[in-house]
Amino acid sequence: MDTQAAVDLFRTAIWVGFLISAPVLLAGMAVGLVLGLLQAVTQIQEQSLVFVPKVAVMVIVFLLTLPWMLVQMIEYSQELLKSMSGIIY
Repeated sequence: MDTQAAVDLFRTAIWVGFLISAPVLLAGMAVGLVLGLLQAVTQIQEQSLVFVPKVAVMVIVFLLTLPWMLVQMIEYSQELLKSMSGIIY
């Protein structure tokens, strides 16, 4: 296995991890931003008002995107297993 193959495998793994986590993280960030603005406008500084809706939205987005996430992980795993013949001497 040469260095370029290892770099390509690592880069692909990082990219797939980024793609899989992006929908949940972006949803949490959007809800946090909206609720932060709402707290600033109303001057209510209660942390549980932000935490509970943020977690609820993140769980809902996770459940909605879970089939897509599984497809991405399966495709990456298949590519990794196909390239195993070139990795192992």
